[in-house]
Amino acid sequence: MPIINVSVTGRPDAALSATIAREVTELTAVHLRKDPTVTAVAISYLDPQHWFAGGKSLAEHGAKTFWLDIKVVDGTNTKLELEAYLKAIFAAFGRLLGEMHEESYAFVHEVPAAAYGYGGKTQEFRFISGRLKAA
Repeated sequence: MPIINVSVTGRPDAALSATIAREVTELTAVHLRKDPTVTAVAISYLDPQHWFAGGKSLAEHGAKTFWLDIKVVDGTNTKLELEAYLKAIFAAFGRLLGEMHEESYAFVHEVPAAAYGYGGKTQEFRFISGRLKAA
C-alpha cells in the first residue's frame, strides 16, 4: 500500500507516465514485496529550466533527472531489499529517461504502522485484525 510520488523533468507525457507507473509498481512488488493492487503512483513533470543541480538548471546541463519518494511501513524491509530497490529504480529511470544527471534521487520513508494507512484504517489496525482472524 505504498504511495509513490515521482517527479521528472520534461513535458507531461501520458505514455511515459503509464510506463513509469507500471515499472515503479513492478519494482516495488519485486524488491519490497508490496502488493501492486494497493500501490499508488503520482507523477509530476517539471520544466528542466526550473530544476537546478549545482547552481545550474537541468536545461543548462542538458540532462534529465527524477525524484522518487515512497512511503512504506517501518520494519517491513531489510537493508538489502532497500539497496536492491534503489539500484533497480535508478537503472529503470536510466532506461526510461536517457541521459540522467547524477543528482537524481530516490528516498524510501519508513513510517510507523500506526501513522500510515488507507481507506481510513491504519496498517497497524490491518495487521492486528489479520492476526486475530488467523487465531
